[in-house]
Amino acid sequence: MAATGNADANVGHGELIEAVDRALTTHGRAVLVGPAGAGKTEVARAVAAAAEGRRETVLRLAPEAADRWIPEASAAALLATVPRAALERLAGPQRTAISLLRRETVATGAGRDHVALRLALVEVLRTLAASGPVLLVLDNAQWLDAETTDLLRFALRLTPPRVRVLAAECVHAGTPVAEPLCGPGTPAVRVPPLGADEVAELLLRHDLPARLAGRIHQASGGNPRLALALGHSLAEAAGTRDGGAHHADTLPVSGQARDVARRLLAEAPARARRTLLLAALTARPTTALLRRAGRPDAEAELAEAERAGLVTVGADGAVAFTAGAVATVLAADSGWPERSSGHAALADAVDDPVQAVRHRALAVDHPDARLAAEVTAAADSCRRRGQRALAAELGLLAAERTPAALPQEELARLVCAAEDAGWAGRADLARRATRAVLARDASPAQRVRARLAVIDAAGQALADLDETFANAVADAAGDPSLRAAVQLRIAWKLNLSDGDPVRSRDAAAEAGALAKAGGDQVAEAMALTVRARMGRILGDHDAEDILAEALALPAPEVPLGMRNAPQYLAVRHALFDDRLGDAHGQLLALLPAVQRTGSAEDVFEVLRSLTEVELRRGRCAAAAAHARRAVELTIEAGLSPGPAWYVAATAEAAGGSFARAAGYARRGIRASEEEQDQVFLSRGLYALGTVELATGEAAKAAATLCRVAELEGAQQVVDPSILRWHGELAEALVAADAPDRAAELLDGVVPVARALGRTPVLAALDRARGLCLSARGDAEPAVALLEETARRFEALGLPLEHGRTLLALARVERRRRRRAPARAALLAAAEVFERAGAKPWLGLTRETAPEAAAPHPGVAALTEAEARLALLVGAGASNQEAAAKLFLSVKTVEARLTRIYQKLDVRSRAQLATALRGH
Repeated sequence: MAATGNADANVGHGELIEAVDRALTTHGRAVLVGPAGAGKTEVARAVAAAAEGRRETVLRLAPEAADRWIPEASAAALLATVPRAALERLAGPQRTAISLLRRETVATGAGRDHVALRLALVEVLRTLAASGPVLLVLDNAQWLDAETTDLLRFALRLTPPRVRVLAAECVHAGTPVAEPLCGPGTPAVRVPPLGADEVAELLLRHDLPARLAGRIHQASGGNPRLALALGHSLAEAAGTRDGGAHHADTLPVSGQARDVARRLLAEAPARARRTLLLAALTARPTTALLRRAGRPDAEAELAEAERAGLVTVGADGAVAFTAGAVATVLAADSGWPERSSGHAALADAVDDPVQAVRHRALAVDHPDARLAAEVTAAADSCRRRGQRALAAELGLLAAERTPAALPQEELARLVCAAEDAGWAGRADLARRATRAVLARDASPAQRVRARLAVIDAAGQALADLDETFANAVADAAGDPSLRAAVQLRIAWKLNLSDGDPVRSRDAAAEAGALAKAGGDQVAEAMALTVRARMGRILGDHDAEDILAEALALPAPEVPLGMRNAPQYLAVRHALFDDRLGDAHGQLLALLPAVQRTGSAEDVFEVLRSLTEVELRRGRCAAAAAHARRAVELTIEAGLSPGPAWYVAATAEAAGGSFARAAGYARRGIRASEEEQDQVFLSRGLYALGTVELATGEAAKAAATLCRVAELEGAQQVVDPSILRWHGELAEALVAADAPDRAAELLDGVVPVARALGRTPVLAALDRARGLCLSARGDAEPAVALLEETARRFEALGLPLEHGRTLLALARVERRRRRRAPARAALLAAAEVFERAGAKPWLGLTRETAPEAAAPHPGVAALTEAEARLALLVGAGASNQEAAAKLFLSVKTVEARLTRIYQKLDVRSRAQLATALRGH
């Protein structure tokens, strides 16, 4: 596979590049180590590029595997890159030695003079160092031939300190080959695997599906080359019906991905391969289990595999492959007899009856009615324990072992497997089971149940399932209960993918009528829930009555999940209304219940709501913990990542880092766009816009939040309490020097919020109104409104909103040149943010603090947008550069500069810089 390129070196490796630079600066030598594909070449290239940027001489050598067996091949390649001017200064015997090495001269007489060759390399390096620093980059150092290694070892002992050496090689443990070459005490810098977020960023840079980043991270173990190869395999599979529907355990490991995995496997000693295969075939491998399965030396063999970077072995003996794709390729490359005997050995060794049955079934390849019945019973046991993904796998296995003489049993098992897969979010298994159902003489009800499982397993990615929906509608004709189930899914899709809550509400009403006709009270409650949810979005006053009607019906259990139940919607409404204590208590009661069901999506939804509730309550640390669990669950279960990245962005923006929040938000936006998820696309943009506003990028924030407004308008969202972007956009417009547009927006939304009784929303709108008044020069009413708003947020128990309002008040007071009130508001805001653990906002209070040096008195008259432009121009930016930075036209920049010059009574950029000093 081709190298990923210099641009990828900084993905997760920024600190690593700095560490290499420090090692080279301090020691003059550094060894970069890590497994194949870890990114060593990209890091070395980035270090070399930085050296070239400093006008240093850089010599590169990157031998290939075959070069290891060709004497002096690498030395010849290295000297071929040396500038000719450095060679011309050599003495005659030294020039002759190099000519012979490079095959420019035919050896005669005594042959090659090896001493002259050694001295020639020393002299070349000294000559280059005389005119400036030299960096020698030795990539793939493990493939240096012995003669070149010896030559370099000699030369590098005699070179001046200005010759620095960076060697990169594949090594997992022990002493790197390059360390003795570079000298004793040479620091070895290990290239760590990428995290899930860094894999997502890498995929984005290569225009690969970011929504699969979590699954690719699991399968690649954070190895960049393997991650990219898997991403390309998925992109190639995207044109098939299964494109994008793969779970982490079933990603297509083909082509380049298979080659990379095989190369990693080649690092393991042959005697450990059988033990590794057994570990790959079982669900929870341990050293004890592998010993019982016939590998008495399992610990020693796994220790070798661990040194090769293939597995990790815990203190309890638990074995885990560092990259799931390696286990997949290992099993695939093994022949059937080897896999069969492995499963048979494991069946006798495992202590879990379910796993024993699974291995017994996998050890044979022929139908067996008794064995199929045992596997079915094991699947039933898993279903009761909430292990729905395993139940789906076992259901498929039971169907495969069912004799052809029992077609109805086979069909029943396939349908149950599909529904288990749908519940678990395993789209790959759901599609596989459904294909088998549709290939048999299934009843309309069985076909509908299987198709609905595919829909349920798709998560947020419903946009590409129109054919599945159409076939489900056709199969359900004549059966009210089946039609109700299909209409419910259609209602969800109309909101999520089509962004049409009106049609979603209508589809839910039809589903409710069908469910009532069919006597299905659970489906009726679900339909009422969708109607209530859409009613809230649309601002319907009867939405709460509809929800109460749904709550009066039996609580749903299967197959649609707690996230679609009226009990959960009641929690969401409590959150929207800022009844945070009620919402928190109900969520804590729901969490263990959904954890028992085995539905990853249900657990994620509860964690998402807990994150949002804790943020509103001003408990940033607790919110961050819930957000981390939500992201981990998303990766582990292979859920759509857009919602998880939105949750992570909101938690980071409140209590972590604005930079990390922006990164999460951008990835969430990309994933939601890929899955055509309109709901979480709006949320991702909202998260990004709030970060841009907080970090002073007003023009960007206004543009981003305007996209939210457009999306919400297209989705006909009326209630401003669900996604509270209106006040944020108004603040961004004020900061971008468009107070009139902000006032127009506020005038439109305030009556709606007042009519619906959304008190906290009205307070946020009043904060924006106060800033708008200040921008228009109405300072006194602005201060009064902001002071009152701060008191209202405090009374409502919304600390972050309270602190933000105090921060806005401080800025307005500072603009009025009232230092004492500004400082008092800042101190109060800092206290609020510190109690809440809102680290990035606490940082903003320090940035807003008045400077010791007073600026020109007229600076107070500048709007925020004018002040930003003035600072840029005062720092030396041209009109074109300032326009690009602020997302403005050059004409607008020129007009604003004219106003700035008039307000400050200056006539040049130099005078402007002087006037701004201390601002």
